[in-house]
Amino acid sequence: MKKALSFLFLLCFLSSPAFASKAAPVFQLPTETSQINLNKLKGKVVYLDFWASWCKPCRKSFPFLNEMQRRHGNQGLMVIGINVDSNRKDATKFLKKYHANFTIAFDEKGVTPGKYNVAVMPTSFIIDRNGNIVNIHKGFREDHQKKIEAMITKTLAAK
Repeated sequence: MKKALSFLFLLCFLSSPAFASKAAPVFQLPTETSQINLNKLKGKVVYLDFWASWCKPCRKSFPFLNEMQRRHGNQGLMVIGINVDSNRKDATKFLKKYHANFTIAFDEKGVTPGKYNVAVMPTSFIIDRNGNIVNIHKGFREDHQKKIEAMITKTLAAK
């Protein structure tokens, strides 16, 4: 019971506006062809999505992430999916079936999810043009898509 209460407190804290206005932890991770460095993305709105090949909701989120990149990329949105599988082959197999038209980074050691206190797959963060976390979303359900897109649009509109 004590562990459950501690976990609930942590979830409430991570979802609180106080956490959502902190600077996003920086990272540099490999992609299929190069490296991605969060520090070099200032001026863009970043939708950062942590995912794993075994995550069933992640399968449903990829079409949405593709659509967000397509719709809002020319406005300054960059969708980045960080795969947390310890074996990159699992991610590659997933990506053959669930195509990503956005940047995929790989964190086989699981360092970046620790920096972001990720406890649920998928977990996404909207990072504003100044590098601050403005929204955190845990899990993925299709009925949350409009709310997430509204937050992306609001963040893109802020200059």
